Amino acid sequence: MAEALPLRKIIHVDMDAFYASVEQMDNPELRGKPLAVGGSGTRGVVAAANYEARKYGVRSAMSGVMAKRNCPHLIFVPPRFDRYKEISSQVRKIFYEYTDLVEPLSLDEAYLDVTENKKGNPSASLIAEEIRARILNDVGLTASAGISINKFIAKVASDYNKPNGQKTVNPEEVLDFLETLDIRKFYGIGKVTAEKMYQKGIFTGTDLKTKSLEFLHSHFGKSGRYYYYVVRGIHNSEVKPNRTRKSLAAERTFSTNLSSEIFMLEKLEHIAEEVSKRLKANKVAGKTITLKIKYSDFSLHTRSKTLPYFISDKHLLLETAKELLYQEKLDNSVRLLGISLSNLNTEKTKKEPESKTVSVQLKFGF
Repeated sequence: MAEALPLRKIIHVDMDAFYASVEQMDNPELRGKPLAVGGSGTRGVVAAANYEARKYGVRSAMSGVMAKRNCPHLIFVPPRFDRYKEISSQVRKIFYEYTDLVEPLSLDEAYLDVTENKKGNPSASLIAEEIRARILNDVGLTASAGISINKFIAKVASDYNKPNGQKTVNPEEVLDFLETLDIRKFYGIGKVTAEKMYQKGIFTGTDLKTKSLEFLHSHFGKSGRYYYYVVRGIHNSEVKPNRTRKSLAAERTFSTNLSSEIFMLEKLEHIAEEVSKRLKANKVAGKTITLKIKYSDFSLHTRSKTLPYFISDKHLLLETAKELLYQEKLDNSVRLLGISLSNLNTEKTKKEPESKTVSVQLKFGF
């Protein structure tokens, strides 16, 4: 008989259009109007867009020129990250009133494990409602939430009733929920992977579930194992209050596109120096160097190399980045370069999920 692990009660809280919502809160004249945080110039990029702008197809990471083309009356405001951090800190203080098991993913989202909580409330759904009400009353912003037995399902569920809503996936609903889910809704499956899955006849969770572990590993590499387990409701990652950093990076967008590797070397030196400073400030080193190249047509390419030893030195970073730059001929002129270091000496070996955890307890108050 399969062994059942104790089920957790996990909440994923996601602030609604966070950057843009902060700007609208601080400037009421912006409310109800399509708004983008970022730059509108020829080199500008949208960092965030409110829901009014999203109706016109404006999305984060879109060029300011394209965003303006989609929505001619779009209002741009420059980002104020200090202000966003200040508001994020206020939201997190609310989280900690309910549990110490809080794992921030970014300024605007976090996982909370409320299996055992400071309020003694057995209902994760009611806790999520209370947290969202507190954020609205105390901070002035709306948030959405997903509630379920693990981080993966809670993350997917939080996007279901956005904005200003929540969704609970009870233990007995997990498998049906995942089977009917569009493959594009699976956290961790991006646009490119979704297209590849379509080509393999995988459109929903049900389709994904028919594929063997061997098939998924063969076509999707290490990620195939992840897909195999999550569609069966198996995701054993705990909420970690002190998340282990997995990489450190720096990048630069240029005011003029660069067309020759020679012009990029000076830029890479500054980027490598910035990465090295961050590594030393965090007292970490890594083995895998990745060079990020964004071309003038906005296509994104990465090239990586893993060394047999840990590094944090600027010169070693730069030499490897140069090697990666000259590894292949450039496809076009370049608008952005970045260097990241991963496979850090802070990472621990992860255990593979075991199929015995597929059995769940159904009587569990959500």
